[in-house]
Amino acid sequence: MGDDSEWLKLPVDQKCEHKLWKARLNGYEESLKIFQKIRDEKSPEWSKFLGLIKKFVTDSNAVVQLKGLEAALVYVENAHVAGKTTGEVVSGVVSKVFNQPKAKAKELGIEICLMYIEIEKGETVQEELLKGLDNKNPKIIVACIETLRKALSEFGSKIILLKPIIKVLPKLFESRDKGVRDEAKLIAVEIYRWIRDVLRPPLQNINSVQLKELEEEWVKLPTGAPKPTRFLRSQQELQAKLEQQQSAGGDAEGGGDDGDEVPQIDAYELLEAVEILSKLPKDFYDKIEAKKWQERKEALEAVEVLVKNPKLEAGDYADLVKALKKVVGKDTNVMLVALAAKCLTGLAVGLRKKFGQYAGHVVPTILEKFKEKKPQVVQALQEAIDAIFLTTTLQNISEDVLAVMDNKNPTIKQQTSLFIARSFRHCTASTLPKSLLKPFCAGLLKHINDSAPEVRDAAFEALGTALKVVGEKAVNPFLVDVDKLKLDRIKECSEKVELVHGKKAGLAAEKKEFKPVPGRTASSGAAGDKDTKDISVPKPGPLKKAPATKAGGPPKKGKPSAPGGAGSTGNKSKKGLETKEIVEPELSIEVCEEKASAVLPATCIQLLDSSNWKERLACMEEFQKAVELMDRTEMPCQALVRMLAKKPGWKETNFQVMQMKLHIVALIAQKGNFSKTSAQIVLDGLVDKIGDVKCGNNAKEAMTAIAEACMLPWTAEQVMSMAFSQKNPKNQSETLNWLSNAIKEFGFSGLNVKAFISNVKTALAATNPAVRTSAITLLGVMYLYVGPSLRMFFEDEKPALLSQIDAEFEKMQGQSPPAPTRGISKHSTSGTDEGEDGDEPDDGGNDVVDLLPRTEISDKITSELVSKIGDKNWKIRKEGLDEVAGIINEAKFIQPNIGELPTALKGRLNDSNKILVQQTLTILQQLAVAMGPNIKQHVKNLGIPIITVLGDSKNNVRAAALATVNAWAEQTGMKEWLEGEDLSEELKRENPFLRQELLGWLAEKLPTLRSTPTDLILCVPHLYSCLEDRNGDVRKKAQDALPFFMMHLGYEKMAKATGKLKPTSKDQVLAMLEKAKANMPAKPAAPAKATSKPMGGSAPAKFQPASAPVEDSVSSTVELKPDPKKAKALGVSSKAKSAQGKKVPSKTSLKEDEDKSGPIFIVVPNGKEQRIKDEKGLKVLKWNFTTPRDEYIEQLKTQMSSCVAKWLQDEMFHSDFQHHNKALAVMVDHLESEKEGVIGCLDLILKWLTLRFFDTNTSVLMKALEYLKLLFTLLSEEEYHLTENEASSFIPYLILKVGEPKDVIRKDVRAILNRMCLVYPASKMFPFIMEGTKSKNSKQRAECLEELGCLVESYGMNVCQPTPGKALKEIAIHIGDRDNTVRNAALNTIVTVYNVHGDQVFKLIGTLSEKDMSMLEERIKRSAKRPSAAPIKQIEEKPQRTQSISSNANMLRKGPAEDMSSKLNQARSMSGHPEAAQMVRREFQLDLDEIENDNGTVQCEMPELVQHKLDDIFEPVLIPEPKIRAVSPHFDDMHSNTASTINFIISQVASGDINTSIQALTQIDEVLRQEDKAEAMSGHIDQFLIATFMQLRLIYNTHMADEKLEKDEIIKLYSCIIGNMISLFQIESLAREASTGVLKDLMHGLITLMLDSRIEDLEEGQQVIRSVNLLVVKVLEKSDQTNILSALLVLLQDSLLATASSPKFSELVMKCLWRMVRLLPDTINSINLDRILLDIHIFMKVFPKEKLKQCKSEFPIRTLKTLLHTLCKLKGPKILDHLTMIDNKNESELEAHLCRMMKHSMDQSGSKSDKETEKGASRIDEKSSKAKVNDFLAEIFKKIGSKENTKEGLAELYEYKKKYSDADIEPFLKNSSQFFQSYVERGLRVIEMEREGKGRIPSSTGISSQVEVTCVPAPTSTVSSIANTNGEEVGPSVYLERLKILRQRCGLDNTKQEDRPPLTSLLSKPAVPTVASSTDMLHSKLSQLRESREQHQHSDLDSNQSHSSGNMTTSSSSTANIDDLKKRLERIKSSRK
Repeated sequence: MGDDSEWLKLPVDQKCEHKLWKARLNGYEESLKIFQKIRDEKSPEWSKFLGLIKKFVTDSNAVVQLKGLEAALVYVENAHVAGKTTGEVVSGVVSKVFNQPKAKAKELGIEICLMYIEIEKGETVQEELLKGLDNKNPKIIVACIETLRKALSEFGSKIILLKPIIKVLPKLFESRDKGVRDEAKLIAVEIYRWIRDVLRPPLQNINSVQLKELEEEWVKLPTGAPKPTRFLRSQQELQAKLEQQQSAGGDAEGGGDDGDEVPQIDAYELLEAVEILSKLPKDFYDKIEAKKWQERKEALEAVEVLVKNPKLEAGDYADLVKALKKVVGKDTNVMLVALAAKCLTGLAVGLRKKFGQYAGHVVPTILEKFKEKKPQVVQALQEAIDAIFLTTTLQNISEDVLAVMDNKNPTIKQQTSLFIARSFRHCTASTLPKSLLKPFCAGLLKHINDSAPEVRDAAFEALGTALKVVGEKAVNPFLVDVDKLKLDRIKECSEKVELVHGKKAGLAAEKKEFKPVPGRTASSGAAGDKDTKDISVPKPGPLKKAPATKAGGPPKKGKPSAPGGAGSTGNKSKKGLETKEIVEPELSIEVCEEKASAVLPATCIQLLDSSNWKERLACMEEFQKAVELMDRTEMPCQALVRMLAKKPGWKETNFQVMQMKLHIVALIAQKGNFSKTSAQIVLDGLVDKIGDVKCGNNAKEAMTAIAEACMLPWTAEQVMSMAFSQKNPKNQSETLNWLSNAIKEFGFSGLNVKAFISNVKTALAATNPAVRTSAITLLGVMYLYVGPSLRMFFEDEKPALLSQIDAEFEKMQGQSPPAPTRGISKHSTSGTDEGEDGDEPDDGGNDVVDLLPRTEISDKITSELVSKIGDKNWKIRKEGLDEVAGIINEAKFIQPNIGELPTALKGRLNDSNKILVQQTLTILQQLAVAMGPNIKQHVKNLGIPIITVLGDSKNNVRAAALATVNAWAEQTGMKEWLEGEDLSEELKRENPFLRQELLGWLAEKLPTLRSTPTDLILCVPHLYSCLEDRNGDVRKKAQDALPFFMMHLGYEKMAKATGKLKPTSKDQVLAMLEKAKANMPAKPAAPAKATSKPMGGSAPAKFQPASAPVEDSVSSTVELKPDPKKAKALGVSSKAKSAQGKKVPSKTSLKEDEDKSGPIFIVVPNGKEQRIKDEKGLKVLKWNFTTPRDEYIEQLKTQMSSCVAKWLQDEMFHSDFQHHNKALAVMVDHLESEKEGVIGCLDLILKWLTLRFFDTNTSVLMKALEYLKLLFTLLSEEEYHLTENEASSFIPYLILKVGEPKDVIRKDVRAILNRMCLVYPASKMFPFIMEGTKSKNSKQRAECLEELGCLVESYGMNVCQPTPGKALKEIAIHIGDRDNTVRNAALNTIVTVYNVHGDQVFKLIGTLSEKDMSMLEERIKRSAKRPSAAPIKQIEEKPQRTQSISSNANMLRKGPAEDMSSKLNQARSMSGHPEAAQMVRREFQLDLDEIENDNGTVQCEMPELVQHKLDDIFEPVLIPEPKIRAVSPHFDDMHSNTASTINFIISQVASGDINTSIQALTQIDEVLRQEDKAEAMSGHIDQFLIATFMQLRLIYNTHMADEKLEKDEIIKLYSCIIGNMISLFQIESLAREASTGVLKDLMHGLITLMLDSRIEDLEEGQQVIRSVNLLVVKVLEKSDQTNILSALLVLLQDSLLATASSPKFSELVMKCLWRMVRLLPDTINSINLDRILLDIHIFMKVFPKEKLKQCKSEFPIRTLKTLLHTLCKLKGPKILDHLTMIDNKNESELEAHLCRMMKHSMDQSGSKSDKETEKGASRIDEKSSKAKVNDFLAEIFKKIGSKENTKEGLAELYEYKKKYSDADIEPFLKNSSQFFQSYVERGLRVIEMEREGKGRIPSSTGISSQVEVTCVPAPTSTVSSIANTNGEEVGPSVYLERLKILRQRCGLDNTKQEDRPPLTSLLSKPAVPTVASSTDMLHSKLSQLRESREQHQHSDLDSNQSHSSGNMTTSSSSTANIDDLKKRLERIKSSRK
C-alpha cells in the first residue's frame, strides 16, 4: 500500500509517466476525465500534455494502452495544439498499436489517425501510413491500408492524395500475405470509386487474375460521383449546407471534387516517360524525303509505333515535327498525310505541354490541309489538331486560326469553325477573355452569312459554344447586328453544347482559372490547392441580381452597384440605348414645324426668320423660356433643333442671337431625350461656330451636352470628321481643345482611337501652329489613358515634332487620368465610365497595340536567309543576322508567323562566337517588341533557349540574355514560361551562372504573379539542390527565391518535397523553409481583399472582374486601373455587397468605417527604442538593400502592425500605387494633428517611404517627396533630431532619388536634403552624400557633388568628413569624370571650398592630373570669390555636432543637443532652402553687417529668457521636473532642465552675433565663479571648450577681417572668453575633464591668437596677449597632464607637418612642452606614460631623426630628447615597461633611443644622477669636503663652457652662489680669458635681475624684443652633451671663436643690429621654458616690456641661457616668489574687470 499511496499523491502528468502500470492506468483515466471537462480548445491545460500523448499510444501494457488510446483520441479531437503531435503519435500508432491482437486497439488507432486528418493534418498522417507499408509485419501493413481506405472513403480524394498510394499498389498486390493482397484489392476498388478509369493504366501490369477480380468489383460500383461523408474542421459548416448546395449549384462539392480530381490524379502522371528520339530509324530523315511513297510510309510507320507510347520524354523534337509538318502540308499521297497527322497526334498526346512550342508551326498547315475531302484524312487531321490544341492555349494559336478563317475554301472554313467550337469547349470564362473572343466572333459572324450551309452551321455551333462558355453578357455585345433568326439559332446551338468541364453556363464565367477565390471557405480541403477553378460557389447568383434591379439593361458581371444606387450597365446597355435612339426617324420640316408649334408660342415661330435682329433675339428668349419649362417626355428635340436650324439657322450674323441659339441647343440636349438624329442636324453648325471668338464657348457647351446625350465616342467621331473636312484652322484647333477637355470629363471608354489618330496626324501636318499645338495637347490627354504605346503611331513624324510630342508625354508621365465627371447619370453607368468589367484599361492598352498595322514578314524569311544564319563562316552568319534585324526594324510591327526563323535563331544562341550570341539576343528583344503579345507561341521553342544562355560565362552575354528574357516576359506574361518542365529542366543544369541568374529572375517575377501553373512544383527539387550548391551566389539566390516559391506553392507542399532529400540535407532545407515561411510575402491579389475586408467572398468579384481578360499572366497590361476609382466607393459598396457575400456579417463593414476616424499612428511607449535595439542585436534585418526584398517589406509590415491603424496599413502595403497615394494623402492630413505618433513611428514611416522610392510610379514619388518636405519642416519645428538608425535607413535611399531624370523630383529631393540639415547634423549628412557620388548614375553624382558644395558653403569646412583632405580628394576625382555635368559640379564644389578656405584647397586636394588642375585653376579664376561670411554659418553647424557627441542627446526629443537657439534655426533655414539658397548666399557675402545687426535684434530677448532659467538653475537638479512633452526613455536624470539650459547657453557661445556670445559667456562665468554651482558644468567641458575655440576661430577669420565691426567689441569678447577660461582652469576637477582633441584645438586657438599681429595694434591688445599667456600656463598646469602632453605632442607634429604653419607657432608649442617637462617630476605619477610614449613613437615615426635634423630649427629634436631624457631620469629602467601600446616596439626608434639613454645615465656619477633626479637641487652639504665642492664647480664651469649647456651652467652657478654666498669661484675664473669672466658675470647679473623681477623678460608677451630663439643653446636639462669635451681642458681660443659665432647669431654686431626685424610675433606664443621666468613673464608689466632695446641687447644671449639654466637648480626661488605671483595675478584680474 505504501507504494500505492506514493503514486496516488503525484500530479496527473507524472502518473502518466510512472513506471508502475497501475499508476499509468490511473493517470490515463484521470487525463481522459480532464480532457472531457476542458471546454476551451485553446486552454493552456492542453499544452501540458503535448509531450505525453505519444506515450499514451505506445504504452507497453496492453490494458493501459487501451485507456491511453481513448484519452489520446479525446485529446486529438479537442485540443487546439494537437496538430503538433501528429508525426510522433501516428508513427507510434503504426508501430505499436496496429500490431496488437486486440481489435479494439486497432480500431482506436485508426480512429486517432482519422481524427488527425480531420484536424487538417492529412499529409503527415498519410506520410506515416505509407511508411508503415514498408514494415515487415503484415498486420501493420494491413492496418495501414485499411486506415488509408477508410480515410479515402470518408474524406474523399481531395484530402487523401491518391498518387502515392497508386504508386505502391502493384507492390501490395505482389505481397506474399493474403491479408495484404485482399486489403489492396479493397483499396483499389475504393480508389476506382473516386477516379474511375484513370486507375487502369498503372495497374495494367498486375497479375491477370487479380485484374479480372478487380474488373468484376469495379463493374458493381454505382456510377454516381462519390461524395465525402466526413469533413475537415475548416469545412464542417459545409455539411449543413450540402443539400442546399446540391440543389443550387449542381452537386457543388461532389462536382468540384470530381472535376478537380481528374487533372489531379492523371494517369499520365503515373506513367514512366519513354525516350523515342534515339530510337528513330537512322535513315528516317532521308527516307521521309524519299521519292517513293512506300519509303516515306515506312519512315512514318516507324514513328507511329514509337509515338504510341502514352508518355514521351522531353527532348528536341523540332526536326521530327518539321518533317511531319512537311508531309502533312506538301505530300501528295493523302494516306501519308493521314499517317503523319496520326504521328503528330501521338507526339502531342505523349508530350502534352512540352509539345506546345511546336504547335504554332503545325496548326496553320493542318488547318489549310482541311481542303482534303477524304473522311479518314479529315478525321486524322481533326484528331491531330485537337490533340495539339490541348498542348497550348487558344491565345497562342489564335493568330493562325484567325488567318485561316478568311480562306476561300468552304471546307477549310467549316473545319476551322468546328475546331474553334471544339476548342471553346475546353475554355472557361477566364481563358476566353473579351480580347480573344472579339476577333473570333468577328470572324465567325462572317461565316454565319456564308453561302455554304456547312460553313454557316459550323459557325453557329462555334458561337453557340462561346455563348455557353462565357455567358450571354460577354458575347452579346458582338452580336448586336445579328438578326433574330440567327440569334435564335446560336442560342439553340448553345443549349445543345456539352462543355468539357460539365458546368452550367455562366457559372464557369465567374471563376478564374487557377485562382482560389479569396474568402471562400467552401472549397473543402483544397484551400491551398490550385485547381479551385471548377468548384462552383453559390455567390454569383445574388451578385448578378443586385445590380440588375437597379440598372437599365443587363448588368455587368461581378461589379458592385455604384454608391448612388444606380447599377452599372455593361456595353450592352450602352449599345442598347444607342440603337433605340438611332431608330428615331428623320422628320420632314413640316412635321417638325407642327410639333414645334405645339410646344412653342406662336410669335416665337413667326419671328424665327425675322430680318430684325432684335425680334430674332426676343424670339430666342421666348424659345429658351419654353424649353426650360418643358417636360422631358414632351420635348420634341428634333423638331426644336430643326426650328433653330431654320433660316438664317447657323448663318446667323448677330452674335447675341447666335449665343442664345447655341445655349438653347445645350438646354435641349440636357433636358430632352436627344437622339443622334437631332445631333446630326446641329453638329455641323456647332463645329462651324466653335472657332468663333464670341460664340465659341457656347458652341463647346452645346457639344458637351450633346456628347452627354449621345455618348462621347459617337459625338467625338462626328465632330472630328466635320472639323477636318473644312478649312478653318481656328475651328480645327478649338475642336481638338474641346475634345481634350471632353475626354478628361467623360473618360476614354469606347473612343475609336484609330479614327482619332488619323485626324490627329492630319492636324500635326497642318501649317497653322495653333492646330498643331492643340493636336499635341490632345495627344497628351490620350496618353494618360492609352499609355506609352500611343507613341508608336507617331514614330515616323519629323524629329522636331516628335520631340514636342515626347515633351508633352513627359509632362503627363506619372499623372493618373482624372475620374470621369460626365456621361454617368444619363446612362446610369457605374461610378466610373472606365469600362466594362474593369477591362477598359486593357482595351486601351491592348487595343492600341491591336490597331497597329502588323506586317507579314514570313515571305522575307527565305530559305537562303535561314541557311545564311546557319552558315559555317561566322561573317556570313553575321550578315544573315543583320538582315533579320533589318527586316524587323523596317516592319516595326509584325505578325506572329515568322516561318523558319525561330529554329535558325535558336541555333545562334549557342554560337561559338559570343558577338553573334549577343546580336541574336538583341534581335530576339526586337522581335518581342515587334510581335507583341503574340510572341507567346514562341516561348517554348525560342524563349527557353534564351534562358539557357543565362549560363554563359561572360557577364555581358548573361546581362543581354536577362534583358531579352525580361523583354519577352513583358509581352507574354509569366504563365507560358512556368508551364511545362522546361524551366525545371534548365534549373536542373548544374551551371552556377545559369542557376543564380534564373533564380534571381524568378525571385523578381514570382512575387508579382497572382497565380502560377502547377508545374512550378517541378522546380522545387532543383531549388533545394541549389540551396546546397557549392557556389555561394547560387545558394544566396536560392534562399532569396525560396519565400516566393512558397508564396505560390504553400509551405506544406514545399516541406513535403523535402522527403526525397538526404536526412542531413532535409534538416537544413526544412530550417530554411521555416525561415522563409516567416518572410513569405502575401500574394499580390491579397491587398484587394484586405482593402475591403467586409466584402468577404465577394472581393474577387470586385477586384478581378470575372470576364476581365487578365488571363493568368499578371503582366498582361492590366494595371487594375479602375480599382482606385472603385475603391473610392468602397465604404458603401462594401456594405451593399456584404449582404450578398453571405458569409460575412455586415457589422464589420460598419466597424471599418468607424475605425478610420481614430488616430492613424498609435504611440507605443519605448517602441522605437525597442526596434533600434532589435536591429542592433540582429534580431531583425538591418534596413540595408539595393532593392527591397520581400522579407524587408514583410518585416516592416509586422513592425508597423502595432503602431499604424490597420486600414492605413492595408493602403500602405497595397499592390496598387493608387492606394499608396491615398495613404500618403491621409498621412499628410494627420501630420499636424498627430505629431507625437508621427515622431514615435518616424523610423517606420521613413522606411516605408524608402520602399516608395523603388516604385516606378511618378505620382507616388511626388506625393512621397511632398510629404517628406512637410514632415521635415514639422520635425525641425519640434526640434526633433533624427537618430542614427533613422538616418542610416533613410538618407542613402533618398540620395538615390537625387539622380532621377525628372527635374521636379530632383528639386524636391534637394529641398528635403536641405531641410534634413535642421534635424540631422550636416557633418553626418556629408558621408551619406559623399557615398552618393560613387553612383553609376551621372545625374546623381552631379547632384550629390552640388549638394556637398552647398553644405560646405552653408556650414564651412567642418562638415567635411572624415577629414577635409580626404573629402576633397574624393570630390576632386570627379573633375576627370566623363560626364560634363559631373565635372562641372565637382569644379563648382571645389570653388565653393576655395571661397571658404582660400588657397589651402590646393593642398587638401592633393595631386591632380595636369588637365584636371588646369580646369580647376581656370574655374577658380573665373568664378571664385573672396573667402567671406561662410564661417558665420559654419558655427551653426558645429555646436550641434559637438553637443550630440557629449551625450546620447541625439536620441532625445528636446534633449541637450536639440535646444538650439531659434536664431540657429533661422539662420539655418536661410541657408537651407534651395529656393532661396543662391540669393541668400550673395546677400550674406555682400551685406554681412546688415544681416548681423538683424540677427542681433532678433536675439536681444533670447538671453533674457535664458537668464530667467538661470536664477533657479539648481532646482531642477534636486527635483527633476518631467517635461510636458513625452520624451524617449534615454532622457535620464542627468539631462534635466539644467543640462539642457547649459547646452543651450553653450551653443550660444559659438554664435555669430557678438552680443549673444558675450551674454552666454557672462552667464557661464557666473556659474564657474560660484564653487557650489560650478559642478553643474561637469560633463559639458568639452562642449564648452569646442564652442569657445570655434568662437576664437570665428573672431580670427571673420570679425577681425570685418572693417565695420567695432574693435572694442572684439576685445570685450576676447576678455570674456579668456576670463571664462581662466575661471574654468582654476577649478581642477573641471579642467581635467577636457579631452586631448579638444585641448589640442584649444591650444591651437590660443597660440594663433597670441601670434595675431592685428591684436597687437589694438589699444588693449597687449593686455589680451598677457592674459592669454596666463591662461596658457593655467591650461598646462591644471588640465589632465596626460591629455595636455599628448595634445601638445600632436600639435607640434601637425605644426611641423603643415607647411603653411609659421615656425613661430611650432616654437611656442615647444616652449609649452618645455614647461610641461619641468612640471614632470611633480606630475609623473598621474601621467599615463604608455599613451605619451605612444604619441612620441608616432611622432618619431612621422619625423625620424634624420628628418628632424633637416629642420631649420634644432629645437624639435632637442625638445624631444629633453622630454625623453626627463622621463628616463624619473622612471629609470621601468620606462621600458611602458611601451605596451606600441604595436611593433622592436622596429620603434623610440625603444632604441630609450635604451641608449638608460645606458648613458648609468654611466653618470652617483651624486650627479642624484642631483639631477632631485630637479637639479644641489644637495651639497656645507660640511662636504672641499674636493667635492671643487668637483662640483668644475662641472658647472664645464657646462658654461660647453656650447649646449651654457645656460644651464649659469643658472646652476647662480643658485650655487646664492646658497653658499661665501663660496669662492675665483680659482675657476682666473684661468679663463677676460671675455669669459665678464660673460659669466653679466650672465649672473641678468639672472639676478630676472629672478627679482626687474629684468625684461624676453618671451613674456607677444611684444618682447628680438631674441633670436634659435640661439638658445640648450632648452632644458639636456645631459646628453655634458660629456662632449670628454674631460679635456678647453682652451680660451675655442670659447672666443664660439662667442663670435653666438654674437653673430644674436645680432650683437652693430652692423647687423638694426636690420633685424622685430621678433615680437616670433615669441608671442606661450612657449614657457622655465618655471620662475615664465611665471614672471606672464605677469610682467607693460612698462617693463617697453624698456629700451639697447639696454638689453647684449643680454639676449644670457637671459635666454638663464631661462633654461633654472631648470637644473632648486626650485626654492620659485617658491619664494609664489606670494608675489599671487598678488600680481589679482592685479591683472582687477585691471581686466
